[in-house]
Amino acid sequence: MEALPATLTSASEQPPLYDGTTRLYMSYVCPYAQRAWITRNYKGLQEKIKLVPFYMTDKPGWYKEVYPKNQVPSLEHNNNIMGESLDLIKYIDSNFDGPKLVTNDPEKQRFAEELLGYSDAFNRALLDALRSKGPMTAEAVAALDKINSSLLKFDDGPFFLGQLSLVDIAYAPFIEGFQIFFAGIKSCDITEGRVHIHKFIEEMNKIEAYMQTKQDPQVLLALTKKKFEI
Repeated sequence: MEALPATLTSASEQPPLYDGTTRLYMSYVCPYAQRAWITRNYKGLQEKIKLVPFYMTDKPGWYKEVYPKNQVPSLEHNNNIMGESLDLIKYIDSNFDGPKLVTNDPEKQRFAEELLGYSDAFNRALLDALRSKGPMTAEAVAALDKINSSLLKFDDGPFFLGQLSLVDIAYAPFIEGFQIFFAGIKSCDITEGRVHIHKFIEEMNKIEAYMQTKQDPQVLLALTKKKFEI
């Protein structure tokens, strides 16, 4: 098991920039950063891509100079800094060694792009429902049902494209996060009646690269309640 680096605070010194080290600037509790972290782990890049974790609420001031958007994740590689989690997981997959997380099947490629393109709308629908007064919104129900049926499209495995791909890595931190948050805030099980989402979570939890990135559910729940003033 990898020994994870300590989380930096606003008082922490900046690591050297552009010294040939590839760095993933991230937060251990951010699902967007988790996407890049899982991809790194699955491809066996623990020695190639160093983690630079910090607290979202206590970010070092120098980070804004490193990455002006001041968001995580971002990747320092080949004297360049890039961000946006969906772009980063594609970049890590295509620019580093390790098992490939994309498919050569044209039909699966099209479906993968469709699902990756939908992920922000899915997250928005579920977040809006989490912050709403009622138990569950029609938009969130439709979004969950869409994901549940999407997991049925290919039957050569339990994942979105059958076999594990970037699509699963993009969705898993959010699907499992929402499972925790809806249970803890709305007393609602988002997998009820959605056997394919239930199975997806079960199968993701058999993948070591994913398990290495998981945090205490109660910590995540408390952070979410605080962030959204719930």
